[in-house]
Amino acid sequence: MRTENKNLTTRRFLVMGIFITVGLIYVIKLFSLQVIDKTYKQLADNNALRFVTQYPARGKVYDRNGELLVYNEAVYDLLVVPKMAKDIDTLTLCRLLNISKESFAERMTKAKNYSALKSSTFLSQISKEDYAHIAEVLYKFPGFYFQTRTLRHYPKSIAAHTLGDIGEVGQAQLDVDPYYKMGDYVGKSGLEKSYEQELRGKKGLKVVMVDVHNREMGSFMDGEMDEDPVAGKDIFLGMDAELQAYGEKLMQGKIGSIVAIEPSTGQILAFVSSPTYDPNLLVGRERGEHYKALQNDPMKPLLNRAINGTYPPGSTFKTVVGLIALQSGSITPATQFHCNGPGSMPIKCTHHHGGSPDFANAIMNSCNPYFYESFKATINNPKFGNIKNGYQYWKDMTYKMGLGHKFDTDIPYELSGNIPSREYYDKMYGGQWNSVTIRSLGIGQGEVLLTPLQLANIAATVANEGYYYPPHLIKCFGDTTAIPEVMTTKVETGVEARHYKVIKAGMRTVFSGPAGTARRFEVPELEQCGKTGTAQNPHGNYHSNFVAFAPMSNPKIALAVIIENGGYGATWAAPIASLMIEKYLTGETTRPELEQRMFEGVINYKNER
Repeated sequence: MRTENKNLTTRRFLVMGIFITVGLIYVIKLFSLQVIDKTYKQLADNNALRFVTQYPARGKVYDRNGELLVYNEAVYDLLVVPKMAKDIDTLTLCRLLNISKESFAERMTKAKNYSALKSSTFLSQISKEDYAHIAEVLYKFPGFYFQTRTLRHYPKSIAAHTLGDIGEVGQAQLDVDPYYKMGDYVGKSGLEKSYEQELRGKKGLKVVMVDVHNREMGSFMDGEMDEDPVAGKDIFLGMDAELQAYGEKLMQGKIGSIVAIEPSTGQILAFVSSPTYDPNLLVGRERGEHYKALQNDPMKPLLNRAINGTYPPGSTFKTVVGLIALQSGSITPATQFHCNGPGSMPIKCTHHHGGSPDFANAIMNSCNPYFYESFKATINNPKFGNIKNGYQYWKDMTYKMGLGHKFDTDIPYELSGNIPSREYYDKMYGGQWNSVTIRSLGIGQGEVLLTPLQLANIAATVANEGYYYPPHLIKCFGDTTAIPEVMTTKVETGVEARHYKVIKAGMRTVFSGPAGTARRFEVPELEQCGKTGTAQNPHGNYHSNFVAFAPMSNPKIALAVIIENGGYGATWAAPIASLMIEKYLTGETTRPELEQRMFEGVINYKNER
């Protein structure tokens, strides 16, 4: 009994000791908060803390020579905390912001739906001039405050499709990426989208004290809780700004594309889509209005035809057909096929050369029957067992050459084009098809569709004699960050270099040969190599196509030009390609009459669409 009473006494003291200890802790903490630490007193005196996001400067963009293409300009967003926005003189504020009362109500409702206690953007992208006027009297409107932002500016007004644009982040991205909050800006297209994480930098934070009049009273705790923003990385492109601007000028009045590549690296030198637009239009508070106008333009200037335009390649595709035929052993450079000119069947020739050309002469003359027969010889080659196996070999080889799939580098929204599968033909023809059924593939017609980017890469691959680096926009970052490995990895096509040497020689005669289809645009010292293409178009006149590279002995530039409804390949595409080559290799042009004709040339599309 005595032992039991002793245990009860011990437990009673233990419980009392715990309560006393907890009580002392609370007393000490309260003393610290109320007497020693002035933080909560300051909060009480000043009513609120404001947590202000410090947005970093977005990375700048330069061309390959250090020419500035994109930089930042300061603007201001007006934010609101709905819970604090009480007793507002709505009419005065509306006049100050130049908005209607209805707009005010809509914006406030949107802010409340986001959060009554958290700040959100009420009015974005206010200019420096308007900011100065509004800031003077903003203390009269509790709950509202300014936040500094930056907008993009484009000093050269070129390469809109390549550089892309930024806009307010959408709900879908807010749902999956905690970095962003409502009102943040994000890359929407082009380079801005591809390198969003590198360009955006890292947000910082500033905690400031605010009085009852909504005025900032200084930094909280001497900035101990502040975090500095980290600026985004600068990017240097492979693009040559002067060549890009020149290409855009050549393409005025025309619909189509120019894509130029540096064969030794895969860097894109020019990425022209026409018609284009001034990228400054998609900046600022008028962005939405301008975007809508561009979207409704029947010429579709927002469409990046360099990667979203898919075209029958026409005779430019004969380079691919010929290379696969040579590699498979189905023909040799000496192989001849008879051509009866425009009357030959089943594929008619568009030229009047006649006779039985060998491979090089067939390239120079762009002989349709020769390449149909080469295609036929490939898919009917006995070593494949049957035509379907032969066709599968042919299709697999086109894939290795960069066709029928995306390059998946830093070019967003790229289309893969189309190289039809054997299953497609089985379904279309009930399993019964042969080389005559699909003969149009041999001359780049039928179901074959390529993007200008893919065509330019074909030219680069021929220039390199059998390999390419996946085409990409970036040259390097402004710091030591390495670019993705996919862009520096050599891709072998599976066609031996000796066959590429043969086709290079043939493409040289397109400019230099007596019957070359681009002989009028020859500049001997440039050593230009090319291939014309005239692609059938069910919606109007032929598309004018051309692929080229130069110099032959040490290629520095490879390119493709497509002019929709432009007629023959030598009418528009070949002279534009030749001028682009001359401009890049020499820094100037020596054919003012040709240049002026291309500048002023306008194609009538009214009846073509």
